[in-house]
Amino acid sequence: MTITIISKNRKAFHDFEVGERFEAGIALQGTEVKALRAAKVNLSEGWVDLGDDGAWLRDTHIGHYSHGNIMNHLETRPRRLLLHKSELLKLEKAVSEKGHTVVPTQIYFKGPHVKVEVAVAKGKKAHDKRDVKRKKEADREMERAMKRRQ
Repeated sequence: MTITIISKNRKAFHDFEVGERFEAGIALQGTEVKALRAAKVNLSEGWVDLGDDGAWLRDTHIGHYSHGNIMNHLETRPRRLLLHKSELLKLEKAVSEKGHTVVPTQIYFKGPHVKVEVAVAKGKKAHDKRDVKRKKEADREMERAMKRRQ
């Protein structure tokens, strides 16, 4: 099956240490799918709510479809994530640990279906973000030096 990435959540990788990832289906309305085909989605503010009635994707912005007229969807409505019961239990167990949450990392088409990759994540402190930035810059400098030597 061909995978076409619609959007990635770069903010999640900056703000969190991303751990185990899960692929989830998502229950959408027709105009939402058409808006996704036009790549009108923003995952950066999204988060996953794990409740008694399953997993819900909240605060994810899917823009209006341009030809949707009165049948258009609400842009930030909660959307049900379709996960197996065993995956839900793993997520609930991970979230019960202090400082862990579940965030969407990317949304993509897998064949004709829309899938959302969600990950268990732990928040980074400000000094951790600085360390990562410093390490990236050092790696870039090393790559440049190696390239000049060749």
